[in-house]
Amino acid sequence: MPSFKVDTSTAMVFVATAPVPKLKNKQTGERAMDHETGAGLSVVGLLISDEGEGNLYQVAVPETGLPDNLMPGMPVSVIGLKARDWENTINGQARHGISFRAVAVTPMGA
Repeated sequence: MPSFKVDTSTAMVFVATAPVPKLKNKQTGERAMDHETGAGLSVVGLLISDEGEGNLYQVAVPETGLPDNLMPGMPVSVIGLKARDWENTINGQARHGISFRAVAVTPMGA
């Protein structure tokens, strides 16, 4: 499915939740991997505020694009943020949504 660039150039972005490993299979604990770099993926909660509206997004990022010191409340820059729609059938139920992926999340001024 196609992905779309998300422009955060005028937004204020803050870490809402610290990164945690993204799992491919919750039953086995298998970690999701970035197909381009081979790095493990993590998910970080970001509060993105722009034009008077703020939203919380769960963003997948390769571990190579995450510094060790990300903490909730920290202002950050998001590099290469993209949105992609998805649909899947899980236990016979059709599900759909939008997933978010970034190349990197860096502290402001870094």
